[in-house]
Amino acid sequence: MALNYTWALLIIIGFIVAIGQYLTTGNAEIFQKMLTGIFDSSKTSFQICLGLAGIMTFWMGIMKIGEKAGLLNLLARAMSPFFRAIYPSVPAGDKSLSSLSMNFSANMLGLDNAATPLGLQAMRDLQELNKEKETASDAQLMFLVLNTAGVTIIPTSVIALRQSMAIEQGLVDFNGADIFIPTLMVTYFGFLVAFLCVAWFQKINLLRWPIIAMFGLGALMIGVLSNMSGAAMTGLGTSIGYIGSFIILAMIMIFVFSGFYKKINMYDAFVEGGKDGFQLVISIAPYLVVMLFAVSVFRTSGGLEYLMNGIRNLVAMTGLDTRFVKALPVGLMKPLSGSGARGILVDVMKANGVESFVSKVACIIQGGTETTFYILAVYFGSVGIKNSRYALFCGLVADFAALIIAIFVGYAFWG
Repeated sequence: MALNYTWALLIIIGFIVAIGQYLTTGNAEIFQKMLTGIFDSSKTSFQICLGLAGIMTFWMGIMKIGEKAGLLNLLARAMSPFFRAIYPSVPAGDKSLSSLSMNFSANMLGLDNAATPLGLQAMRDLQELNKEKETASDAQLMFLVLNTAGVTIIPTSVIALRQSMAIEQGLVDFNGADIFIPTLMVTYFGFLVAFLCVAWFQKINLLRWPIIAMFGLGALMIGVLSNMSGAAMTGLGTSIGYIGSFIILAMIMIFVFSGFYKKINMYDAFVEGGKDGFQLVISIAPYLVVMLFAVSVFRTSGGLEYLMNGIRNLVAMTGLDTRFVKALPVGLMKPLSGSGARGILVDVMKANGVESFVSKVACIIQGGTETTFYILAVYFGSVGIKNSRYALFCGLVADFAALIIAIFVGYAFWG
């Protein structure tokens, strides 16, 4: 229901803002701009689904081979202690634990092409355990909210974008990975806020050793990385992509070799899984179109811009430093649209310089937050969930916490 109200408010506010612009400035072109944006968002939705179709067909095929070879059950048993603490309603050894663990690993490595299909498979596995098919279960809520605040070890795409902008601006000896530690801190603490928010609703016991270990491991990782030199961070930022690719390729090879060893008809298994993946993409399309439509109306009407100006004025009234306000559009756009936030980030770096304080804060916001509305639409849409309960609230709480933490971290490192 919360998602329904949010969707409607985005559209209503967008139209009110557009009408206000027309009445006060006579800008009739705003309606044409909004209409073009709506059609473009529908086209974008289809392009996303088209891109997902091939990836989903491939990954579902590979997963089916792994399932028939018994590897998914093996992985589920190995990860059971950790995920049983986070997902207490999931039975020990259930097949969903394997897809949950692989999605979690892919997100940490920043492997979006692998994380999305694995996440969709996990949502389908959890739906099999769900007794109320149109209402999100506790496990599905926890999984989705953690995906909206997933920990990414290396923000590879943001680092690459900074590096290309630096070349364009003629900078030499530029270290695009200098946002690495700040971004990791933001995404880690955002993840903790998301987990604690859902844990509060679900009354999860936080004193179990896997959960304590999760908090301790994160603190230790940040402590170690904080003491790394700039050259070491740059090297790690470069090598993580190779490491991630190797892990995924190794996993595929292990699945194939295991299927061969157990004399499974892998060709038929792959086709069977691939058909499921293709059907899954078809089911996602309407949910994606309807969400991107609302986001487009709000953005192209100028609603986001008015919101930003209001925040800027409020901050100025308090007497606080307003430099960070220029980076806020990235944070406000990211839950709505990843590509929109990326476009704003490019504009910020062009206008202020890639080495500026504003640009660095904008980069760690981009790397430390997630596309909450997109994730809700795609993941819940894939299994026909209509009642998302408190998923949107917890996801936005995590996004807001990550945004605030990013500002404080930015001032701590570069203020």
